[in-house]
Amino acid sequence: MTQQAGTTGPTTGPTTGPSSGPTAGRGRKLAAIVVGLAAVVVVMLCAFALPSINSGPHNLPVGVTGPEKATTAVSESLKGDAWDVTAYETEAGLKSAIENRDVMGGIVLAPGRVTAYTASAGGPQGAATLTGTATALAGKQQADVTVTDLKPFPEDDPRGAGFAAATLPMIFGGMFPAVLLSRLFPGHSGLRLRAVGGAVFALVAGFAVTAFLQYGTGSLDGDYLITALGMSLGMAALVMTLLGLESLFGLPGFGLGAAVVMLLGNPLSGLASGPHWLPDGWAAFGQLLPPGAAGSLLRANAFFDGTSAGAPALVLACWALLGLALLFAGDLRGRRATPAAAL
Repeated sequence: MTQQAGTTGPTTGPTTGPSSGPTAGRGRKLAAIVVGLAAVVVVMLCAFALPSINSGPHNLPVGVTGPEKATTAVSESLKGDAWDVTAYETEAGLKSAIENRDVMGGIVLAPGRVTAYTASAGGPQGAATLTGTATALAGKQQADVTVTDLKPFPEDDPRGAGFAAATLPMIFGGMFPAVLLSRLFPGHSGLRLRAVGGAVFALVAGFAVTAFLQYGTGSLDGDYLITALGMSLGMAALVMTLLGLESLFGLPGFGLGAAVVMLLGNPLSGLASGPHWLPDGWAAFGQLLPPGAAGSLLRANAFFDGTSAGAPALVLACWALLGLALLFAGDLRGRRATPAAAL
């Protein structure tokens, strides 16, 4: 006997079984990951590109001295967002203001002569711009121009390449130990070991990095002990904050802290150019983050005998204390959870 078509067995309908639900869920998860990663890339592009695109002198503090008529004319010509001009009565007063970091450079006007005083260690781009401005003024007056760098980078590293490269070691010096210590000593039982390890690492790494930059490459020129302690404080501010965020909020807390440091702290640090080379609001914000404050403290200790080191040191101390407070809060929460789990 032959069977009729359509009656040979159970029929199979459209695939609407249990496998379609998980498949759709995985698709939505994949789409969310792709969109999130694309957003991260865009944020990174904005964070690194926008400060560079909008970089340039922003209220760059400079001084001018000379005959009153000439200084008034120069002050008027430099008015705008690029310069913040202060007139000084004498050349000695102007030089003292540069060394005390009241201004980043200055111009001395005299009959037949224009002298530019710069401090390239305080910001090489600003020094170069001031030199160009002085040269242009001398050309208009048909005068000779002289450029004197009162605070140059060391002879072994005249362009400050080693100093400018210190940002990433400081940042990764805060991130890597936080990750490693969190994995080696996890949970509440390892919290205190993480805190002690982070503090010891910051101290040792600060002295090691400073020794390399000062004696290995000749990029720093200051009191080694003071500079190394400042470097250690910068690393402590980073590692303790990240450890604190991880102890209290877990991986999302660490990720948020690391993203802020990398995506905002790094490009807004102004380490290579000086903060006055960034737009005002961004520059001020960057100096409140650990990389910017650490860079300013390093610059002050390495080249200016600690002048203007107080503000960045205070910012870094506040971040380190915040990290300790977060660790303490995480410790309290862990101790409360332990008896409850035992019950």
